[in-house]
Amino acid sequence: QVQLVESGGGLVQPGGSLRLSCAASGSIYRIYAMNWYRQAPGNQREWVAAITRGGITNLADSVKGRFTISRDNAKNTAYLQMNSLKPEDTAVYYCNANVQEWAGTTSYDYWGQGTQVTVSS
Repeated sequence: QVQLVESGGGLVQPGGSLRLSCAASGSIYRIYAMNWYRQAPGNQREWVAAITRGGITNLADSVKGRFTISRDNAKNTAYLQMNSLKPEDTAVYYCNANVQEWAGTTSYDYWGQGTQVTVSS
C-alpha cells in the first residue's frame, strides 16, 4: 500500500508564500508523474501542476509565474512553491502520484488527504 501525505498549508496574507510538500511512503518501486490539484468550496477539483520523474514540469495558466513544482526522487517527495498568493488560490490542495509498487507491475494513481491553503488579510 502507498500513502501520500501533504503538509505545509496554512493561512497567509495576499502576496505571501507557502511551500507545500507531498511525501510518499509504503510499498514503492518507482514514482512516475506527480501532480498537485486544488479544490475550492463549491468548485470542482482542478489540476494545478505536474512533474515527470525526469523533472519536466507543467503548470496551469492561472499559476504560471507564481508557482513552481519540484521533486526529490530520493525522498519520494514533491513540492509546490507558491509565491504571490492571491485570495483565489484559497483551496484544499491535493497531491497525486502515479506509483509502481513492484518491478514489472502496473502503476496506479494515489491521492493524499489534502492540505488547506487560505489566502486572506
